[in-house]
Amino acid sequence: MKRTGMLVLCTAVLISACAQGPAPVAGLLSAQGGAGKPPTGGSTAAARAFLPNPVQTSGDESLTDAKDSASAVPGSAYYPVTLSHLDGSGYLSGDYAKVISETGTPVYGSGPFNFTRDQDGFEQIMAYFWVTEAQKYLQALGFGSELPGVNNRPQQIRVGQYGQDNSFQTDKQDLLRFGKGGVDDAEDGEVIVHEYGHAVQAAQVPGFGSNLEAGSIGEAFGDYLALTVADAVARANGAPIRTPLPCLMDWDSTSYTTSVPHCIRRTDTTKHYPESVVGEVHADGEIWSRALWDIRQALGARTADRIIVNAQFRFTPDVSFTAAAQATVDTALAMYGAATAGPVRTAFVNRGFLK
Repeated sequence: MKRTGMLVLCTAVLISACAQGPAPVAGLLSAQGGAGKPPTGGSTAAARAFLPNPVQTSGDESLTDAKDSASAVPGSAYYPVTLSHLDGSGYLSGDYAKVISETGTPVYGSGPFNFTRDQDGFEQIMAYFWVTEAQKYLQALGFGSELPGVNNRPQQIRVGQYGQDNSFQTDKQDLLRFGKGGVDDAEDGEVIVHEYGHAVQAAQVPGFGSNLEAGSIGEAFGDYLALTVADAVARANGAPIRTPLPCLMDWDSTSYTTSVPHCIRRTDTTKHYPESVVGEVHADGEIWSRALWDIRQALGARTADRIIVNAQFRFTPDVSFTAAAQATVDTALAMYGAATAGPVRTAFVNRGFLK
């Protein structure tokens, strides 16, 4: 869930204030692979995507949506990528993501898929690519081999047909849904991975986020996962990072923020528990995400991410900040020993979660 001004992205498990999306259209899953089109048999396809968004790679904070205009974003903001783990149907369906779109024609074929942002196919490509890359990143950390798997199955995704500027994850239909308005949500890779973070937590702890503190942890983890996956994927594909890494969703936020750099939220605020708590999951989540950022700074991305994700198996749906912090320290100790657990504990002490 993400919110700034009137913008809300939420996980449906969380709090009654989060918007609930309409139920999936009956039969749509089976219909997407139909229409008599033959399977292509391909497991990969060439495409182009934002890595993760045009503001971050260009450093140009003056970019605006311009009513979904193709000319609003320079061609240099698109990067060649490979869609992987496709199931051979010719659609954007594979081992870790299945895109279901009611807006425009579903992407089909063997590629290359060189859409621009004004075409519905571009957002479909973005959704498939970023969810798949997020899962591949988790597996590269050892989840699914050395460590338990996390959401390593086809994640259903609806792109662009939700009429509100609102995106969310819902457990009930096992679905990620990305809306339209301003910069369409699926144009920003960090928005996509943020929502996937909720799906990861729901797979680890069914019903996660049932109270304010657990919900805040959920929003913080979505932000953190977006940051760390976007960083890894951008570097792997040769895309520069020209805005502050702790600044989340630089492109999507241009429609709602006036200050520069444009950020929905940041992971490097000075917020502290309990005096910074305001009773809103996105704002309070910035306290937790700062602790995660500090762990990353102290230990490096790979070690930090393995600890942070693995610790969530110890969480409960209504876990408190203090309990979650202690569980993360305990996980670090079990995985790497006292020398590594020390900086983890320090990060949580500095935010006020542990004494």
